[in-house]
Amino acid sequence: MRILVTNDDGIYAEGIYKLACALEKLGEVWVVAPDRQRSATGHAITMHHPLRAEKVKLLHTSFQAWSVNGTPTDCVKLAVEALMDHKPDIVFSGINKGPNLGTDVLYSGTVSAAIEGAILGIPAVAVSLADYQNVCYDYAAEFCTLLADKVINHSLPPDTLLNVNIPNTTKEKIKGVKITTLGVRKYKNSFIERIDPRGQIYYWLGGEIVDHENGEGTDIHSIQNQYISITPIHFDLTKFDLIDQLHQWNIQKA
Repeated sequence: MRILVTNDDGIYAEGIYKLACALEKLGEVWVVAPDRQRSATGHAITMHHPLRAEKVKLLHTSFQAWSVNGTPTDCVKLAVEALMDHKPDIVFSGINKGPNLGTDVLYSGTVSAAIEGAILGIPAVAVSLADYQNVCYDYAAEFCTLLADKVINHSLPPDTLLNVNIPNTTKEKIKGVKITTLGVRKYKNSFIERIDPRGQIYYWLGGEIVDHENGEGTDIHSIQNQYISITPIHFDLTKFDLIDQLHQWNIQKA
Protein backbone atom coordinates (compact mmCIF):
# COMPACT_ATOMS: atom_id res chain seq x y z
CA MET A 1 0.00 0.00 0.00
CA ARG A 2 1.26 3.49 -0.88
CA ILE A 3 -0.04 6.25 1.39
CA LEU A 4 0.15 10.01 0.89
CA VAL A 5 -0.03 12.02 4.12
CA THR A 6 -0.61 15.77 4.31
CA ASN A 7 -2.12 18.35 6.69
CA ASP A 8 -2.79 22.06 7.20
CA ASP A 9 -0.87 22.50 10.47
CA GLY A 10 2.51 22.31 8.74
CA ILE A 11 4.98 19.54 8.08
CA TYR A 12 6.59 19.78 11.53
CA ALA A 13 3.28 19.46 13.43
CA GLU A 14 3.08 16.60 15.89
CA GLY A 15 -0.17 15.30 14.43
CA ILE A 16 1.20 14.56 10.97
CA TYR A 17 4.32 12.99 12.44
CA LYS A 18 2.32 10.59 14.64
CA LEU A 19 -0.03 9.76 11.76
CA ALA A 20 2.74 9.05 9.25
CA CYS A 21 4.67 6.89 11.71
CA ALA A 22 1.56 4.82 12.47
CA LEU A 23 0.62 4.38 8.79
CA GLU A 24 4.14 3.27 7.92
CA LYS A 25 3.22 -0.10 9.42
CA LEU A 26 0.84 -0.58 6.48
CA GLY A 27 3.13 0.29 3.60
CA GLU A 28 5.10 3.01 1.84
CA VAL A 29 4.41 6.49 3.25
CA TRP A 30 5.01 9.81 1.50
CA VAL A 31 4.57 13.03 3.46
CA VAL A 32 3.95 16.19 1.42
CA ALA A 33 2.76 19.08 3.60
CA PRO A 34 2.83 22.88 3.89
CA ASP A 35 6.01 24.47 5.20
CA ARG A 36 3.99 26.40 7.80
CA GLN A 37 0.57 26.70 9.41
CA ARG A 38 -2.11 26.89 6.69
CA SER A 39 -5.33 26.33 8.63
CA ALA A 40 -8.65 27.67 7.32
CA THR A 41 -7.34 28.07 3.77
CA GLY A 42 -10.21 26.04 2.35
CA HIS A 43 -9.58 24.72 -1.15
CA ALA A 44 -7.22 27.51 -2.18
CA ILE A 45 -4.57 26.74 -4.79
CA THR A 46 -1.46 28.69 -5.76
CA MET A 47 -1.47 30.16 -9.25
CA HIS A 48 0.37 33.50 -9.09
CA HIS A 49 3.77 32.52 -7.71
CA PRO A 50 5.96 29.41 -7.99
CA LEU A 51 5.50 26.38 -5.78
CA ARG A 52 8.70 25.12 -4.20
CA ALA A 53 9.08 21.64 -2.75
CA GLU A 54 12.00 20.92 -0.45
CA LYS A 55 12.91 17.42 0.63
CA VAL A 56 13.19 17.22 4.42
CA LYS A 57 14.14 14.62 7.00
CA LEU A 58 11.72 14.06 9.86
CA LEU A 59 13.24 12.82 13.11
CA HIS A 60 13.74 9.03 13.34
CA THR A 61 11.86 8.31 10.09
CA SER A 62 12.74 6.64 6.83
CA PHE A 63 9.83 7.75 4.64
CA GLN A 64 9.89 10.40 1.93
CA ALA A 65 8.97 13.89 3.21
CA TRP A 66 8.54 17.14 1.28
CA SER A 67 7.89 20.66 2.56
CA VAL A 68 5.86 22.85 0.16
CA ASN A 69 5.36 26.63 0.24
CA GLY A 70 1.70 26.24 -0.65
CA THR A 71 -1.71 25.23 0.61
CA PRO A 72 -2.83 21.74 1.65
CA THR A 73 -4.61 21.39 -1.70
CA ASP A 74 -1.40 22.39 -3.49
CA CYS A 75 0.44 19.67 -1.60
CA VAL A 76 -1.88 16.91 -2.77
CA LYS A 77 -1.94 18.12 -6.38
CA LEU A 78 1.86 18.51 -6.49
CA ALA A 79 2.50 15.17 -4.81
CA VAL A 80 0.23 13.17 -7.10
CA GLU A 81 0.99 14.96 -10.35
CA ALA A 82 4.70 15.82 -9.98
CA LEU A 83 6.57 14.34 -7.01
CA MET A 84 5.31 10.73 -6.94
CA ASP A 85 6.00 8.31 -9.77
CA HIS A 86 2.49 6.85 -9.50
CA LYS A 87 -0.70 7.56 -7.58
CA PRO A 88 -1.01 6.61 -3.93
CA ASP A 89 -3.61 4.05 -2.89
CA ILE A 90 -5.04 6.37 -0.25
CA VAL A 91 -4.66 9.96 1.00
CA PHE A 92 -4.76 10.88 4.69
CA SER A 93 -4.96 14.52 5.78
CA GLY A 94 -4.22 15.23 9.44
CA ILE A 95 -4.12 14.64 12.26
CA ASN A 96 -5.50 18.15 12.66
CA LYS A 97 -5.17 19.91 16.01
CA GLY A 98 -8.77 20.88 16.74
CA PRO A 99 -12.08 19.60 15.35
CA ASN A 100 -13.45 19.94 11.84
CA LEU A 101 -17.16 19.57 12.50
CA GLY A 102 -20.31 20.62 10.70
CA THR A 103 -19.98 23.61 8.43
CA ASP A 104 -16.32 24.02 9.44
CA VAL A 105 -15.51 21.59 6.62
CA LEU A 106 -16.09 24.44 4.14
CA TYR A 107 -13.18 26.40 5.62
CA SER A 108 -10.88 23.56 6.57
CA GLY A 109 -7.56 23.08 4.83
CA THR A 110 -7.43 19.58 6.31
CA VAL A 111 -10.71 18.56 4.71
CA SER A 112 -9.88 20.34 1.44
CA ALA A 113 -6.69 18.31 1.05
CA ALA A 114 -8.75 15.13 1.33
CA ILE A 115 -11.29 16.54 -1.14
CA GLU A 116 -8.45 17.08 -3.62
CA GLY A 117 -7.47 13.45 -3.22
CA ALA A 118 -11.05 12.43 -4.03
CA ILE A 119 -11.11 14.78 -7.04
CA LEU A 120 -8.01 12.97 -8.31
CA GLY A 121 -9.80 9.63 -7.93
CA ILE A 122 -7.98 8.49 -4.77
CA PRO A 123 -9.74 7.25 -1.60
CA ALA A 124 -9.23 10.00 0.98
CA VAL A 125 -9.69 10.59 4.69
CA ALA A 126 -9.50 13.81 6.74
CA VAL A 127 -8.74 13.27 10.42
CA SER A 128 -9.01 15.74 13.29
CA LEU A 129 -8.46 15.51 17.03
CA ALA A 130 -11.34 17.39 18.61
CA ASP A 131 -9.39 19.55 21.06
CA TYR A 132 -6.70 22.21 21.24
CA GLN A 133 -5.33 21.74 24.77
CA ASN A 134 -3.25 18.86 26.18
CA VAL A 135 -3.62 16.92 22.95
CA CYS A 136 -2.46 13.34 22.58
CA TYR A 137 -2.43 11.90 19.07
CA ASP A 138 -1.44 8.32 19.90
CA TYR A 139 -4.84 6.64 19.83
CA ALA A 140 -6.05 8.76 16.91
CA ALA A 141 -3.05 7.59 14.87
CA GLU A 142 -3.70 3.99 15.86
CA PHE A 143 -7.34 4.29 14.80
CA CYS A 144 -6.26 5.63 11.40
CA THR A 145 -4.37 2.41 10.68
CA LEU A 146 -7.57 0.42 11.26
CA LEU A 147 -9.59 2.82 9.12
CA ALA A 148 -7.06 2.74 6.27
CA ASP A 149 -7.44 -1.02 6.06
CA LYS A 150 -11.25 -0.70 5.97
CA VAL A 151 -11.19 1.95 3.24
CA ILE A 152 -8.83 -0.04 1.03
CA ASN A 153 -10.81 -3.28 1.45
CA HIS A 154 -14.27 -1.77 0.97
CA SER A 155 -13.44 1.27 -1.23
CA LEU A 156 -15.39 4.55 -1.39
CA PRO A 157 -17.80 5.80 -4.06
CA PRO A 158 -16.42 8.31 -6.58
CA ASP A 159 -16.10 11.94 -5.44
CA THR A 160 -16.47 10.93 -1.80
CA LEU A 161 -14.22 11.19 1.25
CA LEU A 162 -14.46 10.50 4.96
CA ASN A 163 -14.28 13.27 7.54
CA VAL A 164 -13.20 11.81 10.87
CA ASN A 165 -13.20 13.53 14.27
CA ILE A 166 -11.75 11.77 17.30
CA PRO A 167 -12.22 12.77 20.95
CA ASN A 168 -9.04 13.83 22.74
CA THR A 169 -9.09 11.06 25.31
CA THR A 170 -7.80 7.56 25.93
CA LYS A 171 -8.93 4.53 23.99
CA GLU A 172 -10.72 3.21 27.07
CA LYS A 173 -12.85 6.37 27.47
CA ILE A 174 -14.03 6.47 23.85
CA LYS A 175 -17.53 4.98 23.74
CA GLY A 176 -17.43 3.80 20.16
CA VAL A 177 -17.75 4.89 16.54
CA LYS A 178 -20.72 6.74 15.03
CA ILE A 179 -21.44 7.17 11.32
CA THR A 180 -22.77 10.71 11.22
CA THR A 181 -24.13 13.64 9.25
CA LEU A 182 -22.65 17.13 9.34
CA GLY A 183 -24.01 19.27 12.15
CA VAL A 184 -24.41 23.05 12.21
CA ARG A 185 -21.48 25.09 13.50
CA LYS A 186 -21.62 28.86 13.15
CA TYR A 187 -19.66 31.72 14.64
CA LYS A 188 -20.36 35.18 15.96
CA ASN A 189 -17.51 36.98 14.24
CA SER A 190 -15.81 40.06 15.58
CA PHE A 191 -13.16 42.24 13.97
CA ILE A 192 -10.69 43.88 16.31
CA GLU A 193 -9.47 47.19 14.87
CA ARG A 194 -5.87 48.21 15.52
CA ILE A 195 -3.36 50.77 14.27
CA ASP A 196 0.00 49.71 12.85
CA PRO A 197 3.28 51.68 13.45
CA ARG A 198 2.62 53.66 10.25
CA GLY A 199 -0.80 54.79 11.42
CA GLN A 200 -2.76 52.49 9.12
CA ILE A 201 -5.83 50.59 10.37
CA TYR A 202 -5.79 46.80 10.30
CA TYR A 203 -8.11 44.11 11.65
CA TRP A 204 -7.83 40.79 13.49
CA LEU A 205 -10.68 38.34 12.97
CA GLY A 206 -11.95 36.74 16.15
CA GLY A 207 -15.19 35.18 17.23
CA GLU A 208 -16.96 32.54 19.25
CA ILE A 209 -19.11 29.55 18.41
CA VAL A 210 -22.86 30.19 18.44
CA ASP A 211 -24.73 27.30 20.04
CA HIS A 212 -27.05 25.33 17.76
CA GLU A 213 -29.09 22.28 18.56
CA ASN A 214 -27.24 19.33 17.03
CA GLY A 215 -29.16 16.15 17.59
CA GLU A 216 -28.12 12.55 17.77
CA GLY A 217 -26.61 11.37 14.53
CA THR A 218 -24.62 14.54 13.85
CA ASP A 219 -20.86 14.74 14.10
CA ILE A 220 -21.06 17.46 16.76
CA HIS A 221 -23.37 15.46 19.04
CA SER A 222 -21.17 12.39 18.68
CA ILE A 223 -17.98 14.21 19.67
CA GLN A 224 -19.74 15.86 22.61
CA ASN A 225 -20.66 12.38 23.83
CA GLN A 226 -17.18 10.86 23.41
CA TYR A 227 -17.78 8.94 20.20
CA ILE A 228 -15.55 8.93 17.13
CA SER A 229 -17.45 10.57 14.29
CA ILE A 230 -17.11 9.42 10.67
CA THR A 231 -19.00 11.51 8.12
CA PRO A 232 -19.04 10.62 4.42
CA ILE A 233 -18.78 13.81 2.37
CA HIS A 234 -19.71 14.17 -1.30
CA PHE A 235 -18.41 17.35 -2.88
CA ASP A 236 -21.15 17.71 -5.50
CA LEU A 237 -22.92 20.71 -3.94
CA THR A 238 -25.91 20.59 -6.28
CA LYS A 239 -29.26 21.04 -4.49
CA PHE A 240 -31.06 18.44 -6.59
CA ASP A 241 -34.51 18.84 -5.03
CA LEU A 242 -34.57 22.52 -6.06
CA ILE A 243 -33.96 21.91 -9.77
CA ASP A 244 -37.63 21.23 -10.63
CA GLN A 245 -38.73 24.31 -8.68
CA LEU A 246 -36.27 26.49 -10.58
CA HIS A 247 -37.66 25.19 -13.89
CA GLN A 248 -41.07 26.37 -12.72
CA TRP A 249 -39.74 29.90 -12.24
CA ASN A 250 -39.62 30.13 -16.06
CA ILE A 251 -36.44 32.18 -16.04
CA GLN A 252 -35.89 33.65 -19.51
CA LYS A 253 -33.04 35.46 -21.20
CA ALA A 254 -33.52 39.24 -20.93
